Amino acid sequence: MSGERSLNVIIEDAKRRMNKSLGVFESELTRLRTGRASTSLVDHIKVDYFGTTTPLSQLATISVPETRAILIQPWDVSAVSDIEKAIMQSELGINPTNDGKVIRISIPILTEERRRELVKHIGKLAEEYRISIRQVRKDTNNEIKQAEKDQKVPEDEVKRNLTKIQGLTDDFINKINEALNIKEKEIMEF
Repeated sequence: MSGERSLNVIIEDAKRRMNKSLGVFESELTRLRTGRASTSLVDHIKVDYFGTTTPLSQLATISVPETRAILIQPWDVSAVSDIEKAIMQSELGINPTNDGKVIRISIPILTEERRRELVKHIGKLAEEYRISIRQVRKDTNNEIKQAEKDQKVPEDEVKRNLTKIQGLTDDFINKINEALNIKEKEIMEF
């Protein structure tokens, strides 16, 4: 019975690790510029605020008043130039404008070529996370087989758990594929 409990812990750990990989993949997708404004494009940007690196989301209200515009309203007006500098230094490649009180970011329409590059990039990114999920499966399968070798778990229990891990792997890879398909459609929209 203690072997079964240990297998449950192994399975739950695998599920947690796969879920974490999926979450990181989805988070990376939200940060990609698709030609549409989204607060997730900028909320992770770090700003040097009085010598402390601070996430933008902790310094300002970020809103999307239009489909191709982001409005950043700092709580402390003295931070406007620091925020603007951080946005210009970010990987977004966007130049903000500021009127001394708020910062506006216009999101340009992506060219067809850039859209195709982004789709190719996220395809590669998705494959990296599929590999990550498969690695969790491999590690978990090895742990389960080791438990059998150590005479802690009967063979039928091992087979049942290996099947369970394969099902989890398939589910998480399908979730990655679904997120990828949604993002591809979003990028290719005009």
